[in-house]
Amino acid sequence: MPTVDSENTISVRNLTKKFGNFTAVDNISFDVARGEIFGFLGANGAGKTTAMRMLCGLSLPTSGHGTVAGYDIVRQPEEIKRHIGYMSQKFSLYQDLTVAENLTLFSTIYGMTDGEIRAKSDEVFKLLEMTAMKDTLVRDIPTGWKQKLAFSAATIHRPGVLFLDEPTGGVDPVTRRKFWELIYRASSQGMTIFVTTHYLDEAEYCNRISIMVDGKIKALDTPENLKSQYGATTMDEVFRIVAKDAKRGD
Repeated sequence: MPTVDSENTISVRNLTKKFGNFTAVDNISFDVARGEIFGFLGANGAGKTTAMRMLCGLSLPTSGHGTVAGYDIVRQPEEIKRHIGYMSQKFSLYQDLTVAENLTLFSTIYGMTDGEIRAKSDEVFKLLEMTAMKDTLVRDIPTGWKQKLAFSAATIHRPGVLFLDEPTGGVDPVTRRKFWELIYRASSQGMTIFVTTHYLDEAEYCNRISIMVDGKIKALDTPENLKSQYGATTMDEVFRIVAKDAKRGD
């Protein structure tokens, strides 16, 4: 498990988001330290996607405040977008471009210079052992490789915070495990990882876990402390206990 820095790269206080009379995110507060792997769990409808959109600078809160990578989520959403990485289950890759062209495209979007793009692309190809397939169309490479490429595209500009939204959905357990090795590597280099997942065994890999129920954070601690607190042996048991009275979700 990676060690974490005492400096917070995400800090949220009383964050609330309403849609008319419906409160999607209800007065949540938490901090995430530099280099921490922070698991953000909740059933569908719990409010975690809405919360993540606010943290990524894509949606303004109704009330409350917070900072991400040192930037205010209300006053500086565009700065936040430039200093974070984001990867979803759909990978966000362009299927009709080659592996190299995808990396170049994302690097350009993030404002990197030609020299930086060449250097970082070569580094990615060597790290992932993808040099032989850099001129292959993305649609023609296996899903596991697409996942690794999407992660590299989201982190090529060395963001301070990486948001991963269900990043391992639809891949086999071996590929999932290898993907977490990439997460650990990024965390060990000081990158903060904010991850949502439906695979509760993956929650065990996080430094800390929060569990959202009906828009509120109902539990927040290390996996070991949560299991001890709720008398459980797995995070799946913890989740079932915490979320048993949920009115929203699956």
